[in-house]
Amino acid sequence: MFMRTIKFLFIILMVVACQPMAKAQKKPNIIFLFSDDAGYADFGFQGSKVMITPNLDKLSDEGVRFTEGYVTDAVCGPSRAGLITGKYQQKFGYQEINVPGFMSENSKYLGDDMGLPLDQKTIADYLKKLGYTNAMYGKWHLGNADRFHPLNRGFDEFYGFRGGARSYFRYENFEGVHADNKMERNFENFEEPNGYATDVFADEAVSFIERNKNNPFFIYLAFNAVHTPMEATEEDLAKFPNLKGKRKEVAAMTLALDRACGRVLDKLKELGIDDNTIIVFSNDNGGPTDKNASLNLPLSGTKSNHLEGGLRVPFLMKWPREIKAGSIYNYPVSTFDLLPTFYAAAGGDTADLEDIDGVNLIPFVNGTNKARPHEDLFWKKEARAVYRNNDWKLIRYADRPAELYDLSNDFTEENDLALKYPERLKKMFKKLFEWELTLERPLWMLKQKFEKYDVDRMDRYRTPELVKKEMEQYINK
Repeated sequence: MFMRTIKFLFIILMVVACQPMAKAQKKPNIIFLFSDDAGYADFGFQGSKVMITPNLDKLSDEGVRFTEGYVTDAVCGPSRAGLITGKYQQKFGYQEINVPGFMSENSKYLGDDMGLPLDQKTIADYLKKLGYTNAMYGKWHLGNADRFHPLNRGFDEFYGFRGGARSYFRYENFEGVHADNKMERNFENFEEPNGYATDVFADEAVSFIERNKNNPFFIYLAFNAVHTPMEATEEDLAKFPNLKGKRKEVAAMTLALDRACGRVLDKLKELGIDDNTIIVFSNDNGGPTDKNASLNLPLSGTKSNHLEGGLRVPFLMKWPREIKAGSIYNYPVSTFDLLPTFYAAAGGDTADLEDIDGVNLIPFVNGTNKARPHEDLFWKKEARAVYRNNDWKLIRYADRPAELYDLSNDFTEENDLALKYPERLKKMFKKLFEWELTLERPLWMLKQKFEKYDVDRMDRYRTPELVKKEMEQYINK
């Protein structure tokens, strides 16, 4: 009897002793699924009747869909810089995309000097301190030099390419291929002998999950889909017999994107860790309709301009522990909110984060905090800029008078109220300028001719009716 009692007490002591370890393993895994140049309307959960996206539609049903999810910039490089640092990228001079050959020769930094400044901490840097193993797969686009490499920015594994765009298929030789667009595993160039890039990136993520299922991990899975070049497999193209041209290609590429996301989600479920995993899906900027036939309706505008179609993106989040399935959240949020959200979920104190602009979204989404996450949001590229104050949006241009919209009644931005509310316009103008005074000068700049290209693209897609007219060439050809 005595020995049985001793044995029982020993077991109890062992259980108690293991409690801190068990608690540590309760940290959620975190996966960020990030598409590239996708249209606001090009997913089933966004209302598309053309695209086939069952896996992402299911993710929407199982978590929260943000109706006013924003990026920090209307083009990919700065957008990624903002989300990965949790702040306005203009604060550290990352105002323009970093594409060799497109830059003004008067820029402070050019070539391999263009990248996320080394004094800026990333999501991965912060999570690593909390015991996370971090992986990045896909498109990096935050600097080509080794010092900017994902493995030097808090990540433990990398498979993908450092630049902004490349073929979805294997390069048989590298003649004419820029170094930053070659696939690599960590620091070694490695082109998979077979496979479509979107599927290959999912393969990498699934393998990582299997190898790290017993410890908290973070995966930044940044697909290059559906960015140009327009390349899809014959099998995926065959699923859209009623479509033609670029619209058919983008539909097939979106199908592959959804399939890849589904494989990651299925692996979590298979391993029994889906309930303890935060999953976010979003896109880097508005769809460039003229490049890949993406569709941003009912919004006006496209990638590279400051209309809603350039800045507002699909945005989903799932975390069964904290977020009610099938939720809809209607206040504006930003991708720079992901860093503090992930950090807080991982057990960190957001007060420790340095000079960030994002907020932890969980208290807002689960109803603990009824206020808006942000009363003020800003965007800027050279002379063009935007200030959103609650539902009022000021757009400042270089070549025309500023415009003012009430997005609560006019999210298509067709009813300019600048002349009707001159005092509000003046007040918002001053607030925008005050924010600009807190920013650094751009570290590099595009050649000025590209600014005209961006403005011309905005004019072509200025209203939903113009968007529909432009889209006819992609649907009927």
